[in-house]
Amino acid sequence: MTEPAHTRVAVYLDFDNIVISRYDQVNGRSSFQRDKQKGLDEDKLQRATVDVGAIIDFASSFGTLVLTRAYADWSADVNAGYRGQLVGRAVDLVQLFPAAAYGKNGADIRLAVDAVEDMFRLPDLTHVVIVAGDSDYIALAQRCKRLGRYVVGIGVAGSSSRSLAAACDEFLIYDALPGVPVFEPPEAPAAEEEESEPAPKKRAPRRRATRPQTIDDDPEPPDPQIAATALLTRALQIGLEKDDADWLHNSAVKAQMKRMDPSFSEKSLGFKSFSDFLRSRTEVVELDESSTTRLVRLK
Repeated sequence: MTEPAHTRVAVYLDFDNIVISRYDQVNGRSSFQRDKQKGLDEDKLQRATVDVGAIIDFASSFGTLVLTRAYADWSADVNAGYRGQLVGRAVDLVQLFPAAAYGKNGADIRLAVDAVEDMFRLPDLTHVVIVAGDSDYIALAQRCKRLGRYVVGIGVAGSSSRSLAAACDEFLIYDALPGVPVFEPPEAPAAEEEESEPAPKKRAPRRRATRPQTIDDDPEPPDPQIAATALLTRALQIGLEKDDADWLHNSAVKAQMKRMDPSFSEKSLGFKSFSDFLRSRTEVVELDESSTTRLVRLK
């Protein structure tokens, strides 16, 4: 097995997917397609700017970046502004042209074909990073894992498939990447709408619009804090059943949680470290921090 110091990483960015998903997250669901018809507003584009450096820097934490490709229609103004910084980070720009009938550029097909080809062409690749949230990439993630690669997914909250997250070894929300400020949807406009439009028939659309932005494919996403507590409980129960030991190492518990839910991240829940996350769950777990080896068990 390849040593961690010799890990070699391939990064594939469905750039249109990330840019559009981020725009919709910041400016409202499906706002990109609506605004595109009348011309995209520069202020909205600025607010929804994607930090390419944060994505590439995070990918480099897994090992040496052997290749990095970004797929998009680079003639489009919304993507053209990123070309300089992408080229500056040695990213290979793959030009795709939208089909006239549907406006779909086929990035998922081209990206998947290239990724599979690269795995056979470069057998020393150890990690594959897929920057997209589209469920079309589930088959690619599964194939990469079958070919022995560690698969990392990165997607935007509200536009990332739960099934894709489950197909990866690790899945992170873009907001949780180091250096990316967590997006908090404004609440004031929604409150003003409720005051000006008290009719019951107007409320349902507003409730849908202000739903917590999480990974999609779930009609009613659970509260992330409650889901994380349940995940922690299951991980500890599995550890107890498997090892027949009350106390488990923090790192082993987190690893089990990541295996069960690759999208789990204590930082996206507002905690600086996994230990801080555990300290917030003292009604469920007990901690032993008397030595450098931190241990945890179910109450």
